[in-house]
Amino acid sequence: MQPEAHVKLALALIWIAPGFWAVNYIVGRMAPGVIDAHSLALGRWTIACMVFSFVARAELWREREHLLRDWRQHFVLGALGMVICGAWVYVGAQTTVAMNIALIYMAGPILIASGAALWLGERMRPSQMLGVALALAGVAHVVFKGQWHRLGEFRLLAGDGWIMAATVSWAAYSLLQKKWPSSLSATARLAVISGAGSILLLPFAIWESVGPRALPWTLPALSMVLAVALIPGVGAYWVHGWSQRILGASRVAVALYLSPLYAAVGAWWVLNEPLGAHHLVGAALILPGVLLVARAK
Repeated sequence: MQPEAHVKLALALIWIAPGFWAVNYIVGRMAPGVIDAHSLALGRWTIACMVFSFVARAELWREREHLLRDWRQHFVLGALGMVICGAWVYVGAQTTVAMNIALIYMAGPILIASGAALWLGERMRPSQMLGVALALAGVAHVVFKGQWHRLGEFRLLAGDGWIMAATVSWAAYSLLQKKWPSSLSATARLAVISGAGSILLLPFAIWESVGPRALPWTLPALSMVLAVALIPGVGAYWVHGWSQRILGASRVAVALYLSPLYAAVGAWWVLNEPLGAHHLVGAALILPGVLLVARAK
């Protein structure tokens, strides 16, 4: 595929990826009482690692010396992307509400875009800054349900600390992938990182399984593991990693603004949560904002 075709495909995929992330958001809200947080994350990334490894098996064997040389980087990325930004989201979802999670995650693209400009030297053009502002306003309108007069009533809950840590971790994960370029393909690199993340998650999952409040494995629990493994695990991370190589960290990061919007539609469809006019107003702000940043030359 020619470079121009790569760019066109990446631009299309970053509009789809937030829908994959929305699946993780919905399952995370459904998981408490069904499956423990670290067990859900471990199942997600173990399955994802198996899929990635099978697809990239020849490359992984060919690049085995590279894997051993950079193993520390892989474990750092695994801790950031699969432990903190994986399991900790499920932990936080047990003690905080959807509005708080969406509001805190809203800072993620800002952190990534700002970090890319300050740390990685990526240039933010005026049109991109305008796009970020529009997307920020749109997401804020969605999470506050259009009730701007109630901003003073907003309060952080106990689980918000977990979500804040996950948001910062995701920004660091995205930026470090650019800071540490790899000769591996996007799929092979994800196989290694998810494998490292699974190793780090294992002791926490074992600790949960032997505790007094351990939850039994049931069909709904297994269904949740498969859902988050194949859709936000394999699908979203592959699209994010590959698109970031083509478009840069800041342009891909702003697409995350679509996740709360997609999650609202998914929650309405799956969980029967109402879809209000504020979602439509948010979409009218978010979509042009994403387009401005993503299409900037």
